[in-house]
Amino acid sequence: MRKVFGPFCALTGLMFACAPFLIARAPYESTMGLVQKIFYFHVPSWFAMFTAIGICGVASLVHLFRTSPRADRISEAAAEIAVVFGLMGLVTGPLWGRKAWGVWWQWDAKLTIALLLEMTFISSVLVRKYGGPGSDKLASAVGIFGLAVVPFVYEAVNIWRTIHPLTSVVPNLPATMGLPFWFSVAAYMMLLALLLMLRVNLGKRQAALDELYLAYED
Repeated sequence: MRKVFGPFCALTGLMFACAPFLIARAPYESTMGLVQKIFYFHVPSWFAMFTAIGICGVASLVHLFRTSPRADRISEAAAEIAVVFGLMGLVTGPLWGRKAWGVWWQWDAKLTIALLLEMTFISSVLVRKYGGPGSDKLASAVGIFGLAVVPFVYEAVNIWRTIHPLTSVVPNLPATMGLPFWFSVAAYMMLLALLLMLRVNLGKRQAALDELYLAYED
């Protein structure tokens, strides 16, 4: 891991350094103009959040039924990272919406469920910190519940009338917009992988330290 970490970190940093130049060269959207470029940060952050939730949900299932410390560390790390990327999405979304739609926030189905999903994973982090014995299992259950909510966030615009664009926007992007968009998605995914490696390794070290403390007390 140590041999891979340095080059991987450098490549991730390089991609984030190059992304603004690709985004700047992308054409303006005909109705929203310059503000539409928030799209290249807003949507990839949600992609990264959904991926982190998927990792958290699978690891939570493993830990809940097999009591795997490694799976628990991955679940914990992924939940914290999902909160970070979710916060990015909830901040960039209103910045875009204020200029595009004239409102900072609208309590429609898409936005409301997305906010509840973010709060779900914040609660998972808080449960682990303050829940006491058995909090790892409860946090795993919360992570699985969060995974089950993800399809409702994604499909909300197709089921209910909302001010949010349909999910068909991304597959139909022209090449001039698609290239910087998918480049940004790749950069966010690499950042997700980098953060996950760091946080899981930190959790492993914390567990080893806890074992040393217990051994010292005995």
